[in-house]
Amino acid sequence: MITSLSGRVAVVTGASSGIGEATAEHLAELGARVAVLARRAERLDGLVSRIEKAGGRALALAADVTDAAAMRAAAARVASELGGADLLFNNAGVMLPAPIEELAADQWQRQIDLNVTGLMNVIGAFVPQLVQAAGERGVADLINTSSIAAQNIFPNFAVYSGTKAFVTHLSRHLRAELGPKNVRVSAIEPGIVGTELQSHVTDEGALAWLEGSKQEMEWLTPQDVARTVGFVASLPPRANLQQVTIMPTGQAS
Repeated sequence: MITSLSGRVAVVTGASSGIGEATAEHLAELGARVAVLARRAERLDGLVSRIEKAGGRALALAADVTDAAAMRAAAARVASELGGADLLFNNAGVMLPAPIEELAADQWQRQIDLNVTGLMNVIGAFVPQLVQAAGERGVADLINTSSIAAQNIFPNFAVYSGTKAFVTHLSRHLRAELGPKNVRVSAIEPGIVGTELQSHVTDEGALAWLEGSKQEMEWLTPQDVARTVGFVASLPPRANLQQVTIMPTGQAS
């Protein structure tokens, strides 16, 4: 059974849909107070309303992770209104596959801005709170959303895969740096999950591949990943799952 997260304060980025939305609701169900962060304020308001109707407490933070100043302001609000974060699910991201020869430089940059720079902006804003909380309570968690694309080879996904390889390798290094301070660092590497991520894809070949895979196997749901995050955060403070790969049963690689 998963231990209660009562008394903990979780920040979830990319919380307006998909994995982030499901994880925010699940962490609230486990007893955490949750700050939900994304650009779409109306989606966040609906999420906060659902959490509060279920008896939880949530704070909406409408902001763009690519804006470093906005992330620092969001962290200040979490500190003043919730007492500081001890669990960060760093989940905002975008997937825009295309053959490299298409030279879709705007899509390359969008993935780098969100999946790498945005991730670092969030880390820079909230890690001081995690370190402080770990010093006071004995544990804090930084959980980054990566992908099996960080390890595996998928034609036309080169830039996306490169950004996710950054996330996984960064997580390993941060674990070595922050672990002695009782901040656990984990990378979650899902296989195919049914979310809005696929709706951003514009390349016809990638769309056809995704549609074919949907016919061949049952994709993961956002709730599957949310429960995995809840499990990782609920482990005893002495235990840290450094890297978790969660795959659809029918997905070979």
